[in-house]
Amino acid sequence: MSEPAKVSKKGNGMKSQAKERGKGDTLKVIVEALLIALVVRTFLFQPFNIPSGSMIPTLLIGDYLFVSKYSYGYSDHSFPFSPHLFQGRIFASPPKRGDVAVFKLPRDGQTDYIKRVIGLPGDKVQMKEGRLYINGELVPRTPISKVHTEGFYGGETEVPTYEETLPGGVKHTIIQLQGDTGFNSNTQVFEVPPGEYFMMGDNRDNSTDSRVPPDQGGVGFVPFENLVGRAELIFFSVGKGEPAWEFWKWPWTARWNRMLKTIN
Repeated sequence: MSEPAKVSKKGNGMKSQAKERGKGDTLKVIVEALLIALVVRTFLFQPFNIPSGSMIPTLLIGDYLFVSKYSYGYSDHSFPFSPHLFQGRIFASPPKRGDVAVFKLPRDGQTDYIKRVIGLPGDKVQMKEGRLYINGELVPRTPISKVHTEGFYGGETEVPTYEETLPGGVKHTIIQLQGDTGFNSNTQVFEVPPGEYFMMGDNRDNSTDSRVPPDQGGVGFVPFENLVGRAELIFFSVGKGEPAWEFWKWPWTARWNRMLKTIN
């Protein structure tokens, strides 16, 4: 007589081994994928989303963008949780005036901010009657037709818009919700210390930036090592207050005209 019971046990054993190998392979693929994602996020590109309107009209609330981590080299803040690994930066490359950069807020070293690099080390920066001066020279601006955007106290309003040309030739668009008489439209002369930068938002009257000192809840000067990376590309965008994960609403909530838009 044949012994089917023994054959059955052998077959079950082979199936069990194959199943275990399958689980092991799946776990290996997951671990490898996580490691690749960690390497890409740490050394190449990190995704960020925009929660505030301080960079309107360049960046809108609900924009999702990629930031290049390698642009300025690497510091402690290039890594998750900002571990204290070394002083300063390695493979350092200083930012250019006009870059839109993500940085860690100097007064806590944890909160991510995004602003435009306006003042380089040694520069003297001042706002007078709503106009930007760098090293005593008036930064030229050209009026553009007014646009409708979120107002200072919420709601939509029509605001003045300008194309501003920074020293070096970078052109970008700014808005001034309160015209030339906003809260930070007149400031002292800020002399940027060595190794630090002066950052401003493109939404000039609704940006807490380097014009506001840290002891008043502002940014102050930003040390080079606090820079995380340069904003490069908007890869997705949804309307303000719309969750990005609600994909079934994308036909109505996604801003398709902002997809894959480079950041200038």
